[in-house]
Amino acid sequence: MAKYDRQLMARGKKIKLLVMDVDGVMTDGKFYYVPRPGGGLLETKGFDSRDGLGLRLAHHAGIKTGIITGRSSLVIEYRAKDLGIHFLQQDALEKIGPYEKMRDAAQVKDDEVCYVGDDLTDLPLLTRVGLGVSVANGDPLVRKHAHFCTRATGGNGAVREAIELILTAQGKWKGILDNYLLGNRTIHLNNDETDQPQPLRPDSPSGVTPDGDPPKP
Repeated sequence: MAKYDRQLMARGKKIKLLVMDVDGVMTDGKFYYVPRPGGGLLETKGFDSRDGLGLRLAHHAGIKTGIITGRSSLVIEYRAKDLGIHFLQQDALEKIGPYEKMRDAAQVKDDEVCYVGDDLTDLPLLTRVGLGVSVANGDPLVRKHAHFCTRATGGNGAVREAIELILTAQGKWKGILDNYLLGNRTIHLNNDETDQPQPLRPDSPSGVTPDGDPPKP
C-alpha cells in the first residue's frame, strides 16, 4: 500500500463526498467525434475501468460521489448511471453553485469533501475543499495548489488513486484488499442505495444496466 504523510491522512480521514471533473480527470481530456448514420456527429469519450472499480468501492465504504463538468454529453450521463454516481451536473462552466448544492444535499461540510480536477476552472473548488487533488498532468498552477497530486494522468486511474488515499486514511483500504485476496470479488456490488440523496442529474442514477445485470467497472 502507498504511504502518505500525516497531514494528508488527516484530510482524507474526514472525506464523505468525492466530487470530480470529467474531461482530463475521468477521461484523458480528448474528444472523439463519430459520424452518425443519419448525419451529424456523436461525441464520445473513454473511461478507465480502474476508476470505475474504485468508485464502486468508495460507494461500498459509504462515500458519496458527484460529477461537475462544463460540457454536456449522453456518454457522461450513461457512465454516471452505470456507476451509481449520486450527483451529476453538466453544462456547469461556473462550478461553485452546483458544488454547494451537492455538498448541502449530501449534508457535509467543505472539509469533508474531496475534489479532483486538472485545469484552471477547477481551482475555486480545489482550494476550498478539505482534500484538493490534481491529476499528474494537470495545469501547473492546479498542481501547485493541490493537497495531493496523483501519479496517474487523467483518464488513466487518477480517480482511483484519490479513492485509495481516502480509504487508506479511513482504515478501510486494507480490509478491501484482504477481501479480494480471500477471493471475495463481489464486494463492490454490495451497494445500498436506499439512503442516497436525490441527484441533481440524471433523475434516477442506478447501479443496474438497462438489461438488468450488475454493471462492470
